[in-house]
Amino acid sequence: MTYRVFVDGQEGTTGLRIHEMLARRADIEVLRIDADKRKDAAERARLLNAADVAFLCLPDAAAREAAALVTNPTTCLIDASTAHRTLPDWAFGLPELAADQRQKIRASKRIANPGCHASAFILLLRPLVDAGLVPTNLPLSATSITGYSGGGKKMIEQFEAADGDPRLASPRPYGLSLAHKHIPEMMVHGRLTAKPVFMPIVAKFYKGLAVSVPLHFSQLGAGVDGTALHQALSQRYAGEPFVRVMPLSDPSVLDDGFFDVQACNDSNRCELFVFANEQQAVLLSRLDNLGKGASGAAVQSMNVHLGVAEDLGL
Repeated sequence: MTYRVFVDGQEGTTGLRIHEMLARRADIEVLRIDADKRKDAAERARLLNAADVAFLCLPDAAAREAAALVTNPTTCLIDASTAHRTLPDWAFGLPELAADQRQKIRASKRIANPGCHASAFILLLRPLVDAGLVPTNLPLSATSITGYSGGGKKMIEQFEAADGDPRLASPRPYGLSLAHKHIPEMMVHGRLTAKPVFMPIVAKFYKGLAVSVPLHFSQLGAGVDGTALHQALSQRYAGEPFVRVMPLSDPSVLDDGFFDVQACNDSNRCELFVFANEQQAVLLSRLDNLGKGASGAAVQSMNVHLGVAEDLGL
């Protein structure tokens, strides 16, 4: 069977990567909009309603407007923006979230693609909260280091400009308003009641992302240690095709003691780590911010929704 797919926002970083993934597939007919009609609401509406699946690779306000253009009840929308990620009538596009999440994605015509930082954070924390190892009200902090492609075309141009702004040579913390747009979905889908302190950092490499979450065992329940955390993650993700739980505190996964943020690049894989001693642990999650953190996750959700092989094109 051939499925018709339209990408609204096809010229953006996420849209271009989705097109690359779809180009490898014989079961997809890509519907394209003429360059001079990209802002023509009538033409966009026609293509959105003609598609079996439409990806919205747009800013939040534009994504809401695009969703309102869809009147065909059979069109499935997969929104890559922040606009719909915490709404109860939109399925959260993270198949590994819970045992019934794939069924929710399969049944829904409205799927909200997770944010890149949020995916890495939620995949680390949700199993630990569900297992009762991390309290829902625990004050958490998280740091994420990411490549500059996550900032979109403008940031890519800034980092790759020939004149080279010297301020961009060193890592750049941001989100210091403590109101990063991914925090609501981190809380809702991580089942947290306490707002985490989240600080992202962008650095001078194109793609790759790693989120770290420190834990003190004195703030957790009796008997919770690195082994318990690692076992909970391993049990939750056993058999998952795209999530790997790496060996506990294993120095061989490091590069002379250093953590490689880019090791999952060009894949839809997310790798989870627990490094622990007797008192503390650091949880680490890494993925390609353009793969499992964006376009790959969107295509994975499309595959789940259509009932085809989940790894098709990935």
